[in-house]
Amino acid sequence: MALNTSAEAPLPVGEVSRLIGGWIDRLGAIWVEGQITQLSRRPGAGVVFLTLRDPSHDISVSVTCFRQVFDRIADVVSEGARVVVLAKPEWYAPRGQLSLRATDIRPVGIGELLVRLEQLKKSLAAEGLFALDRKKQLPFLPQLVGLVCGRASAAERDVLENARRRWPAVRFEVRNTAVQGVNAVAQVVQAVEELDALPEVDVIVVARGGGSVEDLLPFSDEQLVRAVAACRTPVVSAIGHEPDSPLLDLVADLRASTPTDAAKKVVPDVGEELEKVRQLRDRALRTVRGILDREERGLAHALGRPSMERPQRLVDERAAEVDALVGRSRRVLGHLLDRADSELAHTRARVVSLSPAATLERGYAVLQRPDGHVVRSPDEAGAAGEPLRARVSEGEFTVRVDG
Repeated sequence: MALNTSAEAPLPVGEVSRLIGGWIDRLGAIWVEGQITQLSRRPGAGVVFLTLRDPSHDISVSVTCFRQVFDRIADVVSEGARVVVLAKPEWYAPRGQLSLRATDIRPVGIGELLVRLEQLKKSLAAEGLFALDRKKQLPFLPQLVGLVCGRASAAERDVLENARRRWPAVRFEVRNTAVQGVNAVAQVVQAVEELDALPEVDVIVVARGGGSVEDLLPFSDEQLVRAVAACRTPVVSAIGHEPDSPLLDLVADLRASTPTDAAKKVVPDVGEELEKVRQLRDRALRTVRGILDREERGLAHALGRPSMERPQRLVDERAAEVDALVGRSRRVLGHLLDRADSELAHTRARVVSLSPAATLERGYAVLQRPDGHVVRSPDEAGAAGEPLRARVSEGEFTVRVDG
């Protein structure tokens, strides 16, 4: 629909509206799914007006239909119901308004909803949004708990009262939102994102009481699931009762079966913690006492040993051993000296008895020539008149050879 226009040759509003209407009239009928947010059935009017809204996005479109079309489902459809509509887009030129003219309206049954939820569950699981390794650990003692719940609801009361009963000092940052209906998803997502942006919030609890499958549908919405998956703060899902299992339970870091159970899991019980402290203290005291008793017994046993009762006994025993060794050494050394002396005297006697001096003492003499040679035979005495030296026991003298 290209047009040649300019500031000097503009199109009138009516012409623009007519052209848009002509383009929209060429569109065919389509099936549209949404949630009825406004429903107007004026008595006597032949046309029913309603607004169809996408619960996952803040987008709505007006729908009109003849009363006969709506009467077929009037008993089972009301505001907040999910429907699929066969409608043709229409353009209302006087007001420049787009709407859908419905020729068939069908309520979305529970079975269809469950099938779609199962398909969405598989798709999100394939992306890893439900993986266990993505779960964040809850703090042991949160200082500030963010709570998303309905205004003045039983879920809010259960969480606040039970949490404060367990730990009176716990503080809450509460965001009251719609927990069912057309505005629930957007408000809950906004509340979760606001609480996640607060650095002092340690954990976020999304709580709602029980309800029908349709009532709990906002907590299986893809937009809410992705918003919770993107949170840096641990999120606890406390939706409905034990059998209820919206997709929020799967993406949350912790699932609580009820809002009361969420209070029990988020904050510790002061009485139980004091009892644990008492038990640990008693256990530590018993351990220390056991160690002291064991050491005291060991010390008493050590002190009861003879070496500890009479420490000088060891010195005395060693001194006696030293004395014995010294006496033994002296005796051995005396024996050795006595034997050596005896052997020396015996050897000396033998030497003396065998020495030439002893022979000389018995009257013998030794003749030596002037050169010191001992005369052993007459032939060695030399010529007559040659001097010889005679050595006797008392000295020596000179003799001459006679013939």
